[in-house]
Amino acid sequence: MTCAALVTAGGQGARMGRDIPKQYLDLRGIPILARTLMVFETHPMIDTIVVTVPPGDEEYCQGHVISRYGIRKVREIVPGGDSRQQSVHNGLKTIVETEIVAIHDGVRPFVTADTISRTIEAARATGASAACVRVRDTVKKQEGEFLHTISRSNLWLAHTPQAFRTLVILDAHRRAQEDRFVGTDDASLVERLGIPVSIVEDAYTNLKITTPDDLNLADILLRRALSP
Repeated sequence: MTCAALVTAGGQGARMGRDIPKQYLDLRGIPILARTLMVFETHPMIDTIVVTVPPGDEEYCQGHVISRYGIRKVREIVPGGDSRQQSVHNGLKTIVETEIVAIHDGVRPFVTADTISRTIEAARATGASAACVRVRDTVKKQEGEFLHTISRSNLWLAHTPQAFRTLVILDAHRRAQEDRFVGTDDASLVERLGIPVSIVEDAYTNLKITTPDDLNLADILLRRALSP
């Protein structure tokens, strides 16, 4: 089995309120994106990595992230599009001769090797999978001026990685582009084709770093992980 990782880092990170995109911010001395790529670099099931970055950032990413930290599996650095969905589509067009593609947010550096393995294995078995966590808080729905409680027993929050057979996700993105459909994640593009997406239960610590509070929490998580 051959497997590629597509790591999306094409956003500008406006919610972070910094002068540089969030994926390049340091987390205890190492850029967030580099920490994320290191997990896939050392994973035995990942053969190649494709990274999407904001257009014009290709040289910066190569020099300050990939070469600097000895990440050797990156085969392509691809300019992203106007949306995450377009960025993923741009990256997918460079991936050939792989059975599985694992798509992951570049600002989720705490993904575990076990979660990556299980999403790949599930995608190989069923065609599509997504790392998720159960909803733990009480969920309310507004109806008019009032709130009503929704059962959370079958509700999940979608994380990444989301893994797919390569032909499945390529077709899903092609169809979405033709239909001008915009989904909230890659799994939603596959779902609309009638292909079921397997659930892979993830850890709540697989944090997506998008705000200053997230960055502070990430620092705490990393400090705990590094403590003897």
